[in-house]
Amino acid sequence: MTPQTIELGESVLRIDEGVAEFSHQRPAARNAMSMALRKDYEAMLARVTAERDIRVLIITGSGGSFCAGGDVKGMNERLHNPDPEFNSPDATRRRLQDSHRWLTPLRELDVPVIAAVDGAAYGAGFGLALQADFVLASTRAAFCMSFARMGAVPDYGALYTLPRIIGLAAAKDVMITARRIDAAEAHALGFVHAVHEPEVLLREAHAFARRLCDGPREAAAMTKDLLNKSFETDYATMCSLEACAQGVAMHTPYHAEAAARFSRGEPSLYDWDRPAAAR
Repeated sequence: MTPQTIELGESVLRIDEGVAEFSHQRPAARNAMSMALRKDYEAMLARVTAERDIRVLIITGSGGSFCAGGDVKGMNERLHNPDPEFNSPDATRRRLQDSHRWLTPLRELDVPVIAAVDGAAYGAGFGLALQADFVLASTRAAFCMSFARMGAVPDYGALYTLPRIIGLAAAKDVMITARRIDAAEAHALGFVHAVHEPEVLLREAHAFARRLCDGPREAAAMTKDLLNKSFETDYATMCSLEACAQGVAMHTPYHAEAAARFSRGEPSLYDWDRPAAAR
């Protein structure tokens, strides 16, 4: 695949060797979530979904910030707008529903999603990072469910994702106190997979992504889908879904090649524990 760079409204999408990198490009506003950036997410997801050669998606920020959350200045302006199309309970409901029209596809994307978080991931930015399958953070990353500071309720799916990742009691602490969490604590809590120095964070995210590219696309997609459903699904149903998914996975070319290589005594196609020099 020829490397591609697609400039969107307030972001850039780069695609190279099966890895798509989507970067927020509002550094002066600490990459706060604007309406234009929301539209960019919709366009990016349509592209990533359509291109089967893309195996991993990385979402990241720029200028030392991942995403500072909602546009508070814009919120304040809306509060002084007399037009109920922009300033009313229903207008707020519709704006958030519009966001979920791309947040849900992001969470349900077939390919693994990596959030590379440098600097602030506050409010909606924190919720956005939690939609990823893996969160890599820089040593200067900071996470905060800052909604309580604004008299608001956590959104961007965080009320669903965070307690499932770190547990109910810890989620209550993080959300109700609205306190700042540094990268080390985020790793200890379990929602950050690994911590890197800022200057190597994106490089490490790409290295991680390239290793994931070696895995089985179909099996990984179905595993992710079943895991996302597992907390709400009873055991018998999950066993049935497991059997159906295995029926598909074990009839893919990837499975046939993996079984043949094993029979011949050759190295497996996908071995996370194999030293880098041997891959």
